[in-house]
Amino acid sequence: MLERKIYRQLKEWKQNDNRKSLIVEGARQVGKTYAIETFGREEYKELISINFKEKPDAAEIFRSDLSVDNMLMALRFRFPEYSFIPGETLIFFDEIQECEEAITSLKFWTIDKRYDVIASGSMLGVDYKRASSFPVGYVNYIHLYGLDFEEFLWSRNITEKMLADIRVYFDSLTPVPDGVHSRMKELFRVYMTTGGMPEVVQKYADSRDFIEVDKVQREILNGYKYDIAHYAVAEEKVKAEKCFLSISRQLLNKENHKFQYKEIEKGARAQKYYSSLDWLVRADIVKICRNTSMVMYDLEDYAIDRNFRVYTSDLSLLVAMRDLAFKRGLLEDSLTDTTKGGIYECAIADILIKKEYPIYFYKNENTKKEIDFIIQKGGNVIPVEVKAGRSRATSLNILMKNNPRIETAYKIMDGNIGIGENGVISIPHYMAMFL
Repeated sequence: MLERKIYRQLKEWKQNDNRKSLIVEGARQVGKTYAIETFGREEYKELISINFKEKPDAAEIFRSDLSVDNMLMALRFRFPEYSFIPGETLIFFDEIQECEEAITSLKFWTIDKRYDVIASGSMLGVDYKRASSFPVGYVNYIHLYGLDFEEFLWSRNITEKMLADIRVYFDSLTPVPDGVHSRMKELFRVYMTTGGMPEVVQKYADSRDFIEVDKVQREILNGYKYDIAHYAVAEEKVKAEKCFLSISRQLLNKENHKFQYKEIEKGARAQKYYSSLDWLVRADIVKICRNTSMVMYDLEDYAIDRNFRVYTSDLSLLVAMRDLAFKRGLLEDSLTDTTKGGIYECAIADILIKKEYPIYFYKNENTKKEIDFIIQKGGNVIPVEVKAGRSRATSLNILMKNNPRIETAYKIMDGNIGIGENGVISIPHYMAMFL
């Protein structure tokens, strides 16, 4: 069983006396159902689970009076084997996007307080269906992604204690011992090859066979294409899929990783494809990284909406678009410089996205100076430059030299920890999990 951080979040939610009904958001195949049902079985005497895709007729429970007593009566007739013990029963509505009335009902479960209710869905951000009265103010939220790098390491028997020991080197800015450093670099390459989708990680843990891993990745990719065809409105279906499948070319085949509509098809323009790309964002399939014109707080004030990069919400989706030769080259560290630089950039984006940082990049079109990522925390901006190898971070050094107000900057590269020019901190790729 894969250990996930969300279990702790769910326990914190249950321990809060003022908890509301909970919505667990996230893309398909990231492990929402498994995590919630595991939590329900272990933390409650009863788990009542309804999947509206598997049992569409269950929507009848919510088609009349949404008072909790009426809904409970309908549930008891549907599940006579359960006792529905107040305070000790978890009611779980899975794929809730398929039943808009069930979404509306969350307000009334929250007000009633007798039963804990968790809902999950993978298309809650799109306009496929819109609840007649979305329960704003009556729900808590957790966003679940695929496994992050730390969770992947747990699946490889790298314990939290071992990671805490490695973090000591990060905090003290002292080099990691060679044996540990070498092993962590190897595990990071494996993570880039598998990505974080639970089924993919589990297949690798069980088989160590990348041919089998590749099959699972492609099945998941096909599932995403099915969702685009199923949920996108008619005029967006083909365009959204073309946008999605162009991401691999946009990020791995060229030096400039700015999203370009001409890479989707010859002569393509924003007017035709922007709404399709926006649909992919709302469906939690891709994430946007916008250019910022200034490296200062608040980055949102300086964001340039028309200039952006697009990353998949999980590395599993990106590498599924490439063949086994690519994955072999990644594992063996033998990719071309352009492709290698692109995949390492995507891997760091994956880590930052799963840490829920809004991500930006900086590019000055006049000086051609560029910083891969800018994040911010506590009113401070933190520039992050990613190198597949050990080359100098010229743009980052110039930025730090000219901007003494920026306290911390990182160069993430293929090497050990150190402090370079203008106080730039160099860390190995795998330490991005500590940012």
